[in-house]
Amino acid sequence: MDVLPTLRRSLVIALALLLTACPRTTRTPSGGDTGGDLPSGDPFPTRPSVEAKKDPTADAALAQASQAARATPDKRKAAEAYLSVRKAYPATTAGQDALYQAGVLFFESRDFVNARKSFNELLFENPLHSRADDAKHKLAVSAMEVGAYRDAYQTLSSLAERASGAERTQLLNEAARAAAGAGLYGQALQMAVDEAGQAQGAQAQAAAVAKVEALVEGRAAFVDIARVAEGLSPSNPAWPVITFKLARVYYHLRDWTRLEETLNRFLAQAPGHAFAPQARELLARATRRVEARPRTVGVLLPMTGRYQPIGEAVLRGIQLGLEGSGVELVVKDTQGDVNKTGQAMEQLAFDDGAIAVLGPLLADDSKRAALVAEELQVPLLTMSRQDGITELGSYVFRNMLTNAAQAEAIADYAMNVKGYKRFALLYPNIPYGVELADAFWDQVVARGGGVRGAERYSHDQTTFTTEAKKLVGRYYLDDRGDYIEGVRDVQGENLDAFRRRKAMEKVKSGVEPIIDFDAIFMPDDWRRVSLVAPALAVEDIVTNACDPRDLERIRKTTGKKELKTVTLFGANQWSSPKGRSGLPELVERGGKFVTCSVFVDGFFVDSQRPATRRFVAQYREAYRAETGRDPGLLEAIGYDSGRMLRQLMEQKDAPRTRAQMRDAMANLKNFDGATGRTSFNEKREAVKQLFLLSIDNKGVTEINVEKERQNAASASGGSGT
Repeated sequence: MDVLPTLRRSLVIALALLLTACPRTTRTPSGGDTGGDLPSGDPFPTRPSVEAKKDPTADAALAQASQAARATPDKRKAAEAYLSVRKAYPATTAGQDALYQAGVLFFESRDFVNARKSFNELLFENPLHSRADDAKHKLAVSAMEVGAYRDAYQTLSSLAERASGAERTQLLNEAARAAAGAGLYGQALQMAVDEAGQAQGAQAQAAAVAKVEALVEGRAAFVDIARVAEGLSPSNPAWPVITFKLARVYYHLRDWTRLEETLNRFLAQAPGHAFAPQARELLARATRRVEARPRTVGVLLPMTGRYQPIGEAVLRGIQLGLEGSGVELVVKDTQGDVNKTGQAMEQLAFDDGAIAVLGPLLADDSKRAALVAEELQVPLLTMSRQDGITELGSYVFRNMLTNAAQAEAIADYAMNVKGYKRFALLYPNIPYGVELADAFWDQVVARGGGVRGAERYSHDQTTFTTEAKKLVGRYYLDDRGDYIEGVRDVQGENLDAFRRRKAMEKVKSGVEPIIDFDAIFMPDDWRRVSLVAPALAVEDIVTNACDPRDLERIRKTTGKKELKTVTLFGANQWSSPKGRSGLPELVERGGKFVTCSVFVDGFFVDSQRPATRRFVAQYREAYRAETGRDPGLLEAIGYDSGRMLRQLMEQKDAPRTRAQMRDAMANLKNFDGATGRTSFNEKREAVKQLFLLSIDNKGVTEINVEKERQNAASASGGSGT
């Protein structure tokens, strides 16, 4: 079976690297391993580079050296005796024989560096020497001993091609060792497989197959295994090892057709092999991937570890949403661990037969789950805020409040309902603040508005005088013409130092704020908001006069006639728990300075929307005694996500397969949930009307956006007639 085309689909780079690993290079006379690419061809010339001649004097010197060598037990000293003959008679047959004998003695004394040097010199000078094959063999072994594996592999494989019987087996074994040492695992694997095919006796076969197993497990590349597998006979003892490994490759590539073909062939040819039980389980697992249980839903949440509280909150919502439905819920604890998340996703698909999966929450967990869901084609409804999560595949959906959705909702309300066109931004230098500020800025510009000022501050900052002054032009006073003119007037007067200082202070305090914006967007935590709002008031930025009468009272109090009211806008982190007074802590701490502000959230426990009220009532009845608190966004998102799947499962033509469930989710429109009426757009993102919330001295109330929109439209129409 031709397996290479499929593997090239995912491993073309590895194949290209392998195919370019064998360029032809030249060999230096020294034969040293430069560590470069594997040479091809014979490293030695086909003809002697020196025409050695017979010389009686040289022969006599060689005989004397041989006698001396036999007389001494020191092989290195004996080798030096031979080298002296070589040096004295270099162009003689005796000189070449002496060089060979020196190489043998160096080899036997394990001086492999000098052995290589001697044999390389001999073979380069006379590759047709009568002991050339033995010299090449010892040269290759010496190269292997000093780590020159590529040189050794080339020489040994060349010798093995011409050998037979036990000698060939030995050479192939050594060549395989050299190839493995050089990282040439494809060549090493091929030799090990050939060795297994030629091995005689059970013990020899088992040893050869063990080598094959060692190479395929983490050494040989997928493409090497595919190349060896192509055309390999089932009669080879290594065939089951290669074939089962190939099946596992197909599993990781998610090539289900070839996986099943390979496993079926394996079980037909080797039903009693040690790998057969694993092969049957893998085949059953692959088959189960399409056997979804229409009433089984998987859940991926952190149920232990540091993120346990948020996992439990979402699960409470999911369970409440599915209560009484008969849906089987299979919960997997991700522990906030990416690897465990991926494994759990596979288990839900292969072992539990989930028709869809809810979760995860965390960014990295969701990315891993989304990738696996797309590979296995299991609908995943994640609750992560991770940007671009649904772009990972057509089976990935998201139901969660995102920064982009919040920015869009605030910009739409501020510009299309309130009629504001000019904005300032005040935000913390953290991802949440920066991302929301950027998204809001983009929304304003897209709607034809403008941003007149933007100030960023540290996440742990507690005073905001500088930022407030910068917003209204009171910080860089040297750029203010009115300030410069006032300074000149003071300098022109004849005043003593004390009066001059007082006069300068009066000039500075008299600089009017430049408030050329209608609203300030501040995406930060409610604690910080309660500190920022008073700092804005100090710089005459009036944020608490949504009623004209309030503004008039402030004018009278301050004596300033040119005051202008500005609206503070915020995001979901403005939501705060209730304090001792029963009011939200934001209101308790911020006081009058946060009244008239507006913020957005994905859930509001006191909303009058019917679906939200039903959820809150159910939750309080089920969990209030256990948790001691009302539900929040996480519980509501979990509830709605579970209810969405429940609604699809309970309809007349309920999905029976994962593909059908995916299509049903994609076509879900106007689901009436606790977090709003929800539909999925073409990017499989949940689209819903968020909760716009206003602050007054009595607390937080929900804005009827549609009613205000209609009033604004009526007012606009009336003013134009």
